[in-house]
Amino acid sequence: MKEIKINSTFTQEMIVSKEQLASHVGSGVVDVFATPMMIAFMENTAVKCLEPFMEEGETTVGICMNSTHDAATPVGMKVTCTATITAVERKKISFSIVAKDEKDVIGKATHDRFLVIKEKFEAKAKQKAMN
Repeated sequence: MKEIKINSTFTQEMIVSKEQLASHVGSGVVDVFATPMMIAFMENTAVKCLEPFMEEGETTVGICMNSTHDAATPVGMKVTCTATITAVERKKISFSIVAKDEKDVIGKATHDRFLVIKEKFEAKAKQKAMN
């Protein structure tokens, strides 16, 4: 692992699609950006924030997400998400994440990820099915 710099950020944007609505993914019946889709977007933003620090064979896995979903976003609206590295404790990396649509802050989160060796991590998971 390369040295991970505190306060490093990554920002990305997306347009909310029909497939990401609560009514489509089953997390509700309303036609607005689904909470699980927002959380997945937040997590993906954190993953991308860490990419410059990963070495060959390394990746991270999510271990904790504490989020709020504070405002509804309709289909077709742009959502911007920014992840900021707030702490590094050995192999645990912590983030503060904010998601905004074109009008409001729609969600905030704290998120922790853990550095793993991809091949070893997957092999250990596959062993569960063999026991």
